[in-house]
Amino acid sequence: MVVVHSFKDYVAKKFGDKLWEVAERYLNDNKDSICDELCKIHCAGEMEISDIHVEHVWVNDMPGMKIQFDVALSILLEISEGDHHYDNSEEKTIWIMIQCIGDLACELNDCKIYSVTEYNGKNRVQHPLDDTLVPYIPYDKLEMEAKDILNEYYPEALQITPNGKPPVWVDPSVLAKRMGLTIKTSRINEDATVFGQIYFEATDAELFDVDSMHNKRFQIDAQTIVVDPEMFLLRNLGSVNNTIVHECVHWREHRKAFLLERLFNEEISCISCEVVGEAISPAAKKATEIMERQANQLAPRIQMPEGPFRAKANECIGVYMRSTNAKHVVDIMENVIRELERDFGVSRQAAKIRLVELGFDEALGTFTYIDGHYVKPYGFSKDSIKLNQTFTISKQDAAIQRFVNPELKALTNNGDYLFIDNHYVYNAPLYVTEDENGRLGLTDYARYHMDECCLAFDMKITSNVESACHTACYLNREPSNITFDITYHNGYQNAPQERQIAMRQKQQDEWIAIRRQMTDDPEQCMQLLLDWREMNLTDLGLKIDRDAKTISRTLKSKTNPKVETAALICFGLNLPPMISDKLMEVFGCKLSPIDQRQQWINEALHVKYPEPLPVIREYLASFGVEL
Repeated sequence: MVVVHSFKDYVAKKFGDKLWEVAERYLNDNKDSICDELCKIHCAGEMEISDIHVEHVWVNDMPGMKIQFDVALSILLEISEGDHHYDNSEEKTIWIMIQCIGDLACELNDCKIYSVTEYNGKNRVQHPLDDTLVPYIPYDKLEMEAKDILNEYYPEALQITPNGKPPVWVDPSVLAKRMGLTIKTSRINEDATVFGQIYFEATDAELFDVDSMHNKRFQIDAQTIVVDPEMFLLRNLGSVNNTIVHECVHWREHRKAFLLERLFNEEISCISCEVVGEAISPAAKKATEIMERQANQLAPRIQMPEGPFRAKANECIGVYMRSTNAKHVVDIMENVIRELERDFGVSRQAAKIRLVELGFDEALGTFTYIDGHYVKPYGFSKDSIKLNQTFTISKQDAAIQRFVNPELKALTNNGDYLFIDNHYVYNAPLYVTEDENGRLGLTDYARYHMDECCLAFDMKITSNVESACHTACYLNREPSNITFDITYHNGYQNAPQERQIAMRQKQQDEWIAIRRQMTDDPEQCMQLLLDWREMNLTDLGLKIDRDAKTISRTLKSKTNPKVETAALICFGLNLPPMISDKLMEVFGCKLSPIDQRQQWINEALHVKYPEPLPVIREYLASFGVEL
């Protein structure tokens, strides 16, 4: 369904004659007071209405299909001079408020006018609908709206059960039945991008027939939810449940918008929803987008009502903290999310988002997948970053930001920050550790204090996703067709501990001392660096899989080694950027800024230099660069 029509226009067209009659009666009843306000004529003579215009309509929602609506009507009057000594006339516009009530189910044919007053610019609609009869539901009223729906159709779901007892989960089939709706499964379109439709009216619908692999006509009864059976195969149960509840929200909240559209177009019968959560529409209008946003926002609040969900989350946190002896909530939050997912019959993503909405910020750093791997859960100080900011970025975004952002390049050029586990982390012992294979990782302290030691980045969604989905997309950094523009948030300053900064400065001083001893002689430089690392050419050769004699000949040869060979030597010695830059220059292997392969090598020399060679090779291989 594409909502494009205006209730104000419908009122003006349907009740034009009636409004004119109301205007004439008002004129007759208030002629004297109108004349008192004239300024161009001496004595009012004949007074006529030359035009009326519906300026605005305020709509108040009522039970069933009834609505109460107030019409602001402007009346253009032409008033002639009553004193024959003068030949003047005057035009005057007055506004009146007409209060009406009627039932959309009978196309407002029962409409009654119960009040006509002078317009004073004030209107106090308690349950407002917009000009397309879509309800106004401010963000801060969503919880109350969901609670009202549950009170009406599923009050037991609002009960807070005792500890150890499962919550009363909202069975979507029961909710639909209580709303008078029937659920039917059928493929809706060929590519399965439409996962649900709610039919308000009985219709001969065109759906995709799997057996014949063509569209066919099927008779669909009124008040029917059609769910694509592919949802049960390709997505989890929580997504199926959400789809059904989503369609129930459309029935509860948007029947009046549907009836308005049907007054203009009798052929429409349903609201159709795509898998990405947007209404199908060749020209997606604002009202249709609002309806989808409301269904997206209300469905999880119905499935996970605030009181019971918060109580169960706190209970789960307590149980897992005690049973695992965890020191930090972030360490057990993934278990909590899994249990809430099961107890409330929702998807993992939905449970995570709901936790964050209710103030459980520890859920933000959970279930993050990027560059094809899982990122360990992490935590940070409350409100230290916004929902559209992150500490976790892809390898490619990290490199691009270093290339285009001078502030980030300055921070990372001297090795102060390493790119580890998809985070730019401050290179100090409190934050960076290594396993038995020498592979670097974040310490537990770093994972619990990301705002102290890691750089933050702004995220902006660049793919065509309706704004209602943005929060979900930001929270769920999983493989998808959602694309982000990542920008270094240079207004954000992390604050590593002073002792770590001091240790880092001591390391920098050591590097500077070595760098000052380096000459332009390759042999001198190599011997200096080998002594510094307490290695010899044989040790280095074994580490980088090169014959020691070959390395020696390279150093004594008058020809420059290959860039890859020079880089291997730097990686084998784990040289920090200020030293590897000099050694590459001494070897005559200055990296070209226009050679993409060499720029990836340069990136690794700056942000991966302390890592073991297999890790560096793995990093470079993901960009098609082999050493």
